[in-house]
Amino acid sequence: MMNSATTVSKVKSETPARKGALPYLRIEPSQGWVGIKLSELWAYRELLVFLVWRDIKVRYKQTALGATWAIIQPLFTMLVFSLFFGKLAKMPSDGIPYPIFSFTALVPWTFFANGLGQSTGSIVGSSNLITKVYFPRLVIPIASVLSGLVDFMIAFSVLILMMLYYGIVPTINTLFLPLFLLLALVTSLGVGLWLSVLNVEYRDVRYVLPFITQFWMFATPIVYPSSLLSEPWRTLYGLNPMVGVVEGFRWALLGTNTAPGPIIVVSSLAALGILVGGAYYFRRMEKKFADLV
Repeated sequence: MMNSATTVSKVKSETPARKGALPYLRIEPSQGWVGIKLSELWAYRELLVFLVWRDIKVRYKQTALGATWAIIQPLFTMLVFSLFFGKLAKMPSDGIPYPIFSFTALVPWTFFANGLGQSTGSIVGSSNLITKVYFPRLVIPIASVLSGLVDFMIAFSVLILMMLYYGIVPTINTLFLPLFLLLALVTSLGVGLWLSVLNVEYRDVRYVLPFITQFWMFATPIVYPSSLLSEPWRTLYGLNPMVGVVEGFRWALLGTNTAPGPIIVVSSLAALGILVGGAYYFRRMEKKFADLV
């Protein structure tokens, strides 16, 4: 069986061979680091679309509430945060009503967290496919993250309704919103690539993942504003890429005064580093997937 990390080379006519013999192919395992091969991903774009659609259908198959779960999760979390952090702890919210302050952060956070969970288990969950047919394995975690965009759009529609309820009118800053969503997608995919590989070798990862996600949530300014930190600590806080995402969403939609300029730069560089490193690590280790899953 030929996997995606396998190189194929053609033996040239200089090798000793019978006159008139046909050229042949030699299949060799890759050595060391291998390229990401973006052109190969593009060639399999139809497979990517199919896997995204499959993940969407499987997610809500035989569920009583269906896509409503995309709303329930961030909405009920917002109610809990508003009660304990907004009412009881009197957490500052940059002059924004606390429910909309927290919900604006929870919408991209839920997209990130769900994408991280789906992509981490995606390789192990696709073991039957991996062991039977060749295709670029990167397609699997990418599809897992992209399928979460449907949930995001559903939850985002509720966010728009909440903004109208609180009388918040979107400004020109809203045009930057797709960039912040892209940052969340890159972060989710990058971390997911690292964890999906580790999950193939060590199944303990699925037990550790909830603790990582919970800790990461409280390390992100969801229940509190990043304005509580002074410079330069606030900018360094952007090493957590989700800080740039959350503060970017609040700035773009709610018009907060804490423009995330330096934070966005730091968060973008951190997310890009995680993604590139995760992609190369994934490509290096994928030749072992068929034997381990």
